[in-house]
Amino acid sequence: MTYCIGVMLDTGMVFASDSRTNAGVDNIASFCKMTVFEKAGDRVIVLLSSGNLAGTQAVISILKQRSAKPGSPNLWNAESMFDAALLVSDAMREVDQRDSPHLAASKISFNASFILGGQIAGEAPRLFRIYAEGTFIEASIETPYFQTGETKYGKPIIDRVITRSTSLNNAAKCVLVSFDSTMCSNLSVGMPIDLLCYQRDSLVVKMRRRFGEGDAYFVELGKQWTDGTRLVFDQLSNLDW
Repeated sequence: MTYCIGVMLDTGMVFASDSRTNAGVDNIASFCKMTVFEKAGDRVIVLLSSGNLAGTQAVISILKQRSAKPGSPNLWNAESMFDAALLVSDAMREVDQRDSPHLAASKISFNASFILGGQIAGEAPRLFRIYAEGTFIEASIETPYFQTGETKYGKPIIDRVITRSTSLNNAAKCVLVSFDSTMCSNLSVGMPIDLLCYQRDSLVVKMRRRFGEGDAYFVELGKQWTDGTRLVFDQLSNLDW
């Protein structure tokens, strides 16, 4: 399992992903699930991956290989984020078509999904959720964020706090609290956490940070959230029997 989230705001975008992979409780490893394609002044494209690691790595490798060939359609020459989403979708279906017969022999199906977001010069920032089948949807004013993986523990705080008008800093804090809440209840999501905040129309990444085990800010944030939640709970009105 994993946990990834992408948030669309009026002032920019926030992306975050954990790094834990596991194939059973005695087979745990760490892999970065955030891939960034950045050409300052032209485009910032962020890809968050979840699902079977072999499948997601194969998709990302295809995208990188094609991006190294200037003459072919790739993420460096895509004219819009919609075109970028189509490229990711095509790569997913290619891997699915190649691997599925072999996976089926072990009664396993292709399982990879992505959150794709960013901005290409000439258009506004856009955010997509791409499913294992290669189909995708785009974020809207009513639905400003997408999650993948272990979503249920972090969703309540996101739903209560984040709107399109939330500031980048507050959205980043909220996203980190959603990770803290998730890791309190599920061992399949773990550090390090990769966080990237993109400021609208900057076309460059200025705010990116990795939170490792015992990170002082993350630990304090979790403590403040726990203490605050208990304080508010203690102040709730008692039930009138």
